[in-house]
Amino acid sequence: MKTLKMLVLVVAIAFSSVLAASTNPIEEAQPSTLTEAVGDLLKNPDFQLTKDVNAVVDLIINENDEMVVISVSTDNKAVERYIKNRLNYKKLSKDAIGLNRSFKVPIKMVETN
Repeated sequence: MKTLKMLVLVVAIAFSSVLAASTNPIEEAQPSTLTEAVGDLLKNPDFQLTKDVNAVVDLIINENDEMVVISVSTDNKAVERYIKNRLNYKKLSKDAIGLNRSFKVPIKMVETN
């Protein structure tokens, strides 16, 4: 009886360690480029556009790996405020930044129906 209990215990430990080792934790996908990171941050605006808007965002990366918007060149003031509010001081992953510290990112916001 003692050996049977010991055998069951060994099998249970072996089985649980195999199950624990075979799980794949779900990792949140990090954007791999700066344009992907900016695109993710600018999703789902809280306003409607009546026509397509193009903008060029001039930004730098500070020592804390955060984006700092220098300027947004567009005629639409609502889009300019939206871009500045969404991008300023948002932290980026090391993969998205690369070696450069200054960027010009073209943005096209399309009309929503």
